[in-house]
Amino acid sequence: MEVDVSTRAEQREQTRMTLLRESRRLFAGQGYAAVGLAEIVAAAGVTKGALYHHFAGKAALFRAVLDQVQQEVAARVVAAADAEKDPWDQLVAGCQAFLTASTDPLLQRIMLVDGPAVLGWAQWRQLDADNSARHLGEALAGLVELGVIARQPVDPLTHLLSGAMNEAALWLAAAGGPRDLADTQAALARLLDSLRA
Repeated sequence: MEVDVSTRAEQREQTRMTLLRESRRLFAGQGYAAVGLAEIVAAAGVTKGALYHHFAGKAALFRAVLDQVQQEVAARVVAAADAEKDPWDQLVAGCQAFLTASTDPLLQRIMLVDGPAVLGWAQWRQLDADNSARHLGEALAGLVELGVIARQPVDPLTHLLSGAMNEAALWLAAAGGPRDLADTQAALARLLDSLRA
């Protein structure tokens, strides 16, 4: 009996992961508005009932996909920062990694184009804060404590820098020119350098 419960739980989780994977592929390729529930369940090989067992609907499924994407971007940022030893270099590497990740076409449409449009600005910002801004705030607080950045309230600085990077990422998603990422990264490097005490 215990094995059956465990097996059912594993099957439910597998169904959920399949729905996330297939809807993510469809949303990234076609955009939220162009993808219907029938297409998602067909791609996942499940029924609409199975989808509704895990998600309240298409918007809830999209929110879960967006959360997954933002967690992956945050993991890239943390990995880039952790590859550096110096706290300042960690901040710079993490910020640059965010901009680079935001140009990934498989993430861009979900995270930057459809995310704010589907969920609304407030929910989109909350997901961003939960997945990325927290790490940025911790890095900035550490640099203030070390005296690398002049002593100041960290929350406003975190919001200003996060907002600047999000705006740059949104611009990169719309612009998409061959030099835009390099130019934006150079501008970000100059902006960050201006923070040094």
